[in-house]
Amino acid sequence: MVINSKIRRPVVEKNSSDPQVLIIEDEQDIASLICLHLQQLPAEISIATDGKSGLALALAQKWDAVILDLGLPGMNGLDLCRSLRSSCRHIPILILSARDSELDRVLGLELGADDYLTKPFSVLELQARIKALLRRSQIQGDVDVPDHIQAGELGLSRLQRRAWLAGCELTLTAREFDLLWFFAQNPGRAFSRSELLKHVWGYGHDGYEHTVNSHINRLRAKLEKQQGAEQFIHTVWGIGYRFEAAK
Repeated sequence: MVINSKIRRPVVEKNSSDPQVLIIEDEQDIASLICLHLQQLPAEISIATDGKSGLALALAQKWDAVILDLGLPGMNGLDLCRSLRSSCRHIPILILSARDSELDRVLGLELGADDYLTKPFSVLELQARIKALLRRSQIQGDVDVPDHIQAGELGLSRLQRRAWLAGCELTLTAREFDLLWFFAQNPGRAFSRSELLKHVWGYGHDGYEHTVNSHINRLRAKLEKQQGAEQFIHTVWGIGYRFEAAK
């Protein structure tokens, strides 16, 4: 089921420059609450209340952000997220779920979600997370951003959102790719964890700096898995991290 949720125009009309946000959530009270608090962005919002219609709508047009519940009827949120990522297009995805275990978070991010927020959630935090996704979506559409970066044996394609090391493709989550792309755009510069949160995640909060550490560790492991691969991400003690590639 699809609902056009008090938007200024039907969502199928893409004449507005306002961001297009899709909420896929079967609990209508929660969906309406999210919609209410996001309308001030401003944004044009649609709601799908089951997985199958949500996937169909997500693939039918360009979205600037998708808010995705995991416990959906018809098709669960993890399968939906996997299907969206296999469609070879990048749609910024925020998973919103009552599942708060570390395993659920990691699985959601590994399947390609850009962010994960547990219920019950702070409205202010939800707004901050969505604004971060919308900023990232806008940056990805910026024609001044390069489409390809080559750093030593590491190559990255922004449009394809793919990365290769020594000719072998890396399997990266959406956030890992964003982090690696940001580093590759700024070689030699040291960034603190809070700076990385601001630039890559789009928001800053001291309590989330451990998220940076875990993503750095996973990204390093994938880069260094290639036999003989050079180290790209260096720890700068007392500051944070720096990216360097051998010439």
